[in-house]
Amino acid sequence: QSLRALPYIVVANPHVNKIHGNYVHSLSTLLPYAEKSIETLRDEIQFTEVMADLVQTHNNTISTLARGFLEARKYITAEEVTRFLDEHLRARIGTRLIAEQHIALHFSSKPHNELKGVSDQEVHANDSSFIGVIDTALKPADIIRSCEAHVGEICELNYGVRPTIQLVGNPETTIAHIPMHLEYILTELLKNSFRATIEAGMEKEPIEITIAPAPATAEETEQLKLKTERDEDNVKHSSDSAAASGAHNTAGVISNYDQGSVDFASGSNKPEVAGRANIKPLDKRTPGVTIRIRDRGGGISPANYAKLWDYGFTTFNEDEINDKVSGGAGNGGAGLDVISGAGGGGSSLAGLGYGLPLGRAYAEYFGGGIAVQSLWGWGTDVYLSLRGVGHMQ
Repeated sequence: QSLRALPYIVVANPHVNKIHGNYVHSLSTLLPYAEKSIETLRDEIQFTEVMADLVQTHNNTISTLARGFLEARKYITAEEVTRFLDEHLRARIGTRLIAEQHIALHFSSKPHNELKGVSDQEVHANDSSFIGVIDTALKPADIIRSCEAHVGEICELNYGVRPTIQLVGNPETTIAHIPMHLEYILTELLKNSFRATIEAGMEKEPIEITIAPAPATAEETEQLKLKTERDEDNVKHSSDSAAASGAHNTAGVISNYDQGSVDFASGSNKPEVAGRANIKPLDKRTPGVTIRIRDRGGGISPANYAKLWDYGFTTFNEDEINDKVSGGAGNGGAGLDVISGAGGGGSSLAGLGYGLPLGRAYAEYFGGGIAVQSLWGWGTDVYLSLRGVGHMQ
């Protein structure tokens, strides 16, 4: 509907029209499942295959839309583009995340592996800190190093040099988050810092990256202490009960009904169903972390600073933009293929002007954000705040 609300001449653009067609196809593919119950493992496998095909179909949505809006920029204002993309991309992040989470859980499930002839030993060999696409023990420092290597290769390809980074703060910090989201955000931020540093002739100055976990408040510390004592009492009580009656130990288990995270459509919120659930809850206290990227790249001019969060704003000139729109050798749009993260590639340090606002959308989706402080003539500080998607008990 949001695409249809755009001016006709914009939707008629081949790139925008292609995306509209993809969404119509996806809707027609999923509509039958609104009336169809998934009752067997075979049904679930078939549904997952459909979801995987749709995820693949929409892989290049962002870069395709970017090219479409660039070609149609005479017929739509920057404010209209920003308003549309703010709404559309946030919805896309959510729907794509749900689809990828389902697919990841599907392929990690024991029943599925049994159907495929995978042994229990192979299943347990893949055990990790992941729940679907969520890494409950994600180390931002590891993602930073990975993105540094990726962006550094782009620097060497384009400029023949690569800046270095210096990690300070608490590199051992962990957080429950989605690695692909963080990879995309950090890749875009490092592209900007590396490019500015090189073009300012300051590549010998390391880019300082500080990782600062949010400190626990006094109230949170006291609550955690009380909770730990309560859990220990529950475990002891449950163990005593199990020894006396032969019952299974259910300490630390919470039902869907009690948790409030229920599926009304499937009826899993009913007490008789929820009572059989065996789901560990996510702690409501979600610790956060702030990452500061400080460079000596000369800062951002006041004129450019005002346009920093506009979709489509880029420091490339008109000829370079047209080259990208026409599919020239720049290939900077490859990095816009979101969710695939840093692995999306791209051989340019500047693209179509979607990296920074889109990175902020990813950060804000779980309550974080991006703030930029520029000292024109010296350098730039970028603050990336992340909020964990949960904390496992």
